[in-house]
Amino acid sequence: MKCVTVFICTVMMMCFCCMNVSADDLSEISAKSAIVIDGETGDVLFEKNAYERRPMASTTKIMSVLLVLESGEDLDKQFVVDSEAIKVEGSSMGLQDGDKVTLRDLCCGMLLPSGNDAANAAAVRVAGSIGKFVQLMNKKAEQLELNDTHFVTPSGLDDDTDEHYSTAADMAKLAAEAMKNEDFRAICHLEKVELCYGNPPYDRWLINSNKLLKSCEGIVGVKTGFTDKARRCLVSACDRKNKELICVTLNAPDDWNDHSKLYDYCFDFVSKQKLPLDKSSFDVAVVGGVSDSVKCKVGHASAVLLNGRAYKVKTKIYLPRFVYAPVKSGDKIGLALFYYNDVEIARTDITAVEDAMLAEPEKPDIFHYYLDKLKKLFA
Repeated sequence: MKCVTVFICTVMMMCFCCMNVSADDLSEISAKSAIVIDGETGDVLFEKNAYERRPMASTTKIMSVLLVLESGEDLDKQFVVDSEAIKVEGSSMGLQDGDKVTLRDLCCGMLLPSGNDAANAAAVRVAGSIGKFVQLMNKKAEQLELNDTHFVTPSGLDDDTDEHYSTAADMAKLAAEAMKNEDFRAICHLEKVELCYGNPPYDRWLINSNKLLKSCEGIVGVKTGFTDKARRCLVSACDRKNKELICVTLNAPDDWNDHSKLYDYCFDFVSKQKLPLDKSSFDVAVVGGVSDSVKCKVGHASAVLLNGRAYKVKTKIYLPRFVYAPVKSGDKIGLALFYYNDVEIARTDITAVEDAMLAEPEKPDIFHYYLDKLKKLFA
């Protein structure tokens, strides 16, 4: 028994030595709240006070941009910004009274330089007023089951009521949803962008405040934030090993290093695994064939999952009750879908592995043919 214990301890020590970041290093994470999730399945890889409500500063704009992109408005139609909406403190994309912009410009202004003026201008354009837009934000939060999130402003500026809050877990879920939107994904990944707006419009550059885009391998977004009350907040997404993880830190003095350490640590748990199957082969009935059935098999399927999690994958098999002959080996017969946490992660065809030949028509029986004719004649 003692030998087994020593062996297990040795293996565990070797595993930790192989990691880029050890569990001890994670105790130095500066964030008051943090979480890392699998962006596709929602699996939690790391969390620290992830369900505590905190102000989230300008990471709020993830929701604001998502609502603008989903509004159905023409993103590239120019309009004049609301002169009152742009009178707001804090970070800005430089909007002035009478400026002509597009909603796409404002989305860039929110996600790159974190413009509070852009957030307010977009809110008025989409909903008619900032108050009505905030109602849409909270309605969307309810739809996404962000149960510990409440918005008061579209920009994330601190409010006097302490009613503008979220959690690291909710912000990770929101970011995962936002990254499904191709326009959102494209904008938040930009290190800089040249836009033409103003009165009259002229070309200018906006720079992304997310330094991780340059300093951390695989970063594809998402949003920075800071206020005196919330302190430094950061939501990021990272793609390595064909897997996307999302990290959120709230009130994190050393957020850039926090995210880099957490990604190095958590990607050690990711691998490509062969997916389990309910059956390796199936028999499907054949109509009009020499044989009554044809053998089929599920094609190879694998997905990038957390190590050892393939057993949690559920398989749904879709096959017809029968097929018509002829069937050739390799013909698609059905479909196998693979789900993890009720999210589809892979699919593969179910194909025939043998031929099912068409049955030859029976030769006519001349004697009985004429006998039937005579019976009808004398009837």
